Amino acid sequence: MMNQPKKIIMYGTSWCGDTRRAKKIFEEEKIDYEWIDIDQDEAAADYVKSVANGYRSVPTIVFPDGTILVEPSTKQLREKLSK
Repeated sequence: MMNQPKKIIMYGTSWCGDTRRAKKIFEEEKIDYEWIDIDQDEAAADYVKSVANGYRSVPTIVFPDGTILVEPSTKQLREKLSK
C-alpha cells in the first residue's frame, strides 16, 4: 500500500488507551508524526491488518527506516525513538 514514509506514521483510534499513550510520548519528545485514525480510513485499517496478522492492532507505527512497531510498550517505543 505504501512506500517508505518520510516521517513517522501512527495508525490508531481515538478511543484506544495504547494509542493515546504513544501520542503522549511523541508529544513529550517533540517528535513530528502523521496521525491516521483507522476508524475513519478504511484503506488504513486494511493496511494495519496486513501488517498485524489480520488484526486492527493499534497503535501501529511505521518509521522512516521501514520498521514497524505494533502495540509497542512504552519501553519499546522509547528505545526505538532513541536510535
